Amino acid sequence: MSAALDETVIGAGETSLSHTLQGVWLHGVLAAGTWSLAAALTYFLPDVISWGATELFAAVTLAAAALFLTLSATVYRLGAPGRTLVHYGPWFIVLGLWLAIWEVLTAKLGWLPKPFFSPPQGLLHVYVTDWERLLICVAYTGRLWALGFFSGILVGFAGGVALGWSKRFAYWGMPLLKLIGPVPASAWIPCTFFIFPSTFHASIFLVALASGIPVAILTAAGVGQVNRAYYDVARTLGADNRFLVLKVAIPASLPNVFVGLFMGLYYSFAVLVVAEMLGAKFGLGWYLQFNTAYSAYANVYAALVIMALICAGLVRLQFVLRDRLLNWQKGIL
Repeated sequence: MSAALDETVIGAGETSLSHTLQGVWLHGVLAAGTWSLAAALTYFLPDVISWGATELFAAVTLAAAALFLTLSATVYRLGAPGRTLVHYGPWFIVLGLWLAIWEVLTAKLGWLPKPFFSPPQGLLHVYVTDWERLLICVAYTGRLWALGFFSGILVGFAGGVALGWSKRFAYWGMPLLKLIGPVPASAWIPCTFFIFPSTFHASIFLVALASGIPVAILTAAGVGQVNRAYYDVARTLGADNRFLVLKVAIPASLPNVFVGLFMGLYYSFAVLVVAEMLGAKFGLGWYLQFNTAYSAYANVYAALVIMALICAGLVRLQFVLRDRLLNWQKGIL
């Protein structure tokens, strides 16, 4: 088992140092060392300015170090999760070093001064003391994003299929799409105030616009690039236009569609902050604006970390969905 896993580790980019001790994950040992260093620096060195949750952060990093030390002896028996941990071993080491450097430059030496910069325990203090408001903001942002993103990609996908399939529709629709596409979603704010009955509906439109445009463009490109031989073979077998669209054009264009989905996801998160400026009472975008106005930058950084983690998780889900839907294309494309 250990030998088989060692081969996987080598393929993932591990160095020969990882195999000098039989059954020991040396990157885990090194990660335990860097996280222990961060804990020691946090606890024993005095702060230039008093920060909350200093002892708690030291305890958290020390607990993480103990976890890595335990995993260093057991990771090879964990199967697929163990292989994932081994793959990201160098990242765990670098993250511990980053936390130590971040701690020294902010809380201990003050070279990155308050309020513009916050040490890691400053962010932890925000999560401990303001977690209820952050959860409410995450819920509000999730509702706004979901309504805007999914409505945008549905309209964008349908429009993209029509643009790629119908030359008449493309004649009228593609110039409009090329005209609207480069315009930032925030530029439509004056129009949204007039068109929509509430700021919430206007915010949904901005998110939908930001996410739908790339989906429409790339879907149209994917449908238009489908090999005409596929259509000829299907017509020979008696397929009608509906079958050609649903069973040939759309499946063959899915790689382009997913590229549009990835782009739409990033654009939708970029416009969330702007969308939640339109009279929102809660939301991560509102939270960022509110705390920036009061120079509470630790809160701002804490909210940014949450947004980044949510976005990264959604991107990961899209990769999983793409791999499952396009599994049939392996060996073809």
